[in-house]
Amino acid sequence: MASNRLVPQDWYVPFAVASALGLLAIGRCVVGLSWDQLGLARRHIGSGLRWGAGAAGLVVAVYVVGFVLPGTHDLFRDGRVDDRSLGWVLFASLIRVPFGTVLLEEVAFRGLLPAALATRMRTSWAVAWSALAFGLWHVLPSMGLEHVNPVADDTVGQLPGWVTVAGSVLSTAVVGVFFWWLRDRSQSLLAPMALHWSTNALGYLFAYAAWNL
Repeated sequence: MASNRLVPQDWYVPFAVASALGLLAIGRCVVGLSWDQLGLARRHIGSGLRWGAGAAGLVVAVYVVGFVLPGTHDLFRDGRVDDRSLGWVLFASLIRVPFGTVLLEEVAFRGLLPAALATRMRTSWAVAWSALAFGLWHVLPSMGLEHVNPVADDTVGQLPGWVTVAGSVLSTAVVGVFFWWLRDRSQSLLAPMALHWSTNALGYLFAYAAWNL
């Protein structure tokens, strides 16, 4: 996320939590959105958990297959995890990712922004603009990202920087549309939150395993 480059590391999680709460306050008190519109209605918690568990389970299955296949195993060797302790990886997976990344991004891009835009335009356009914003949010983190993985560096690392950044923005925007679909089907932010968390957090755990097992 953009705050990776703008906020001191020690303040990353508190900043994200405070920002998410601030966005929810804006949605409720300024825009006048309901908890249902924000994807946080209590009556949809069960649905959100069920859809989220199913999506997370698919991520686990894909990661396991990719990890055991020789042709894709090295893709898990993320340079950001090399030489990191298990404690650091667990903190990243269980604290930093869910509260420092997932919470803010899902509240912003699957909660407040599409709901607020939908009060002024068709839902499809609101989702499209929110997905584009989600993609642009990842411009800074995508710069030089190919160099954290030796396999990626041998492939996309040979391309001009703007190509990899544009590809990251486009692919992230597409993911944003899918996350919205999951939120819409479940009527809860918990579903895309679970998928978002499993994709990022399990990536750390499998990367640690790839370097150490």
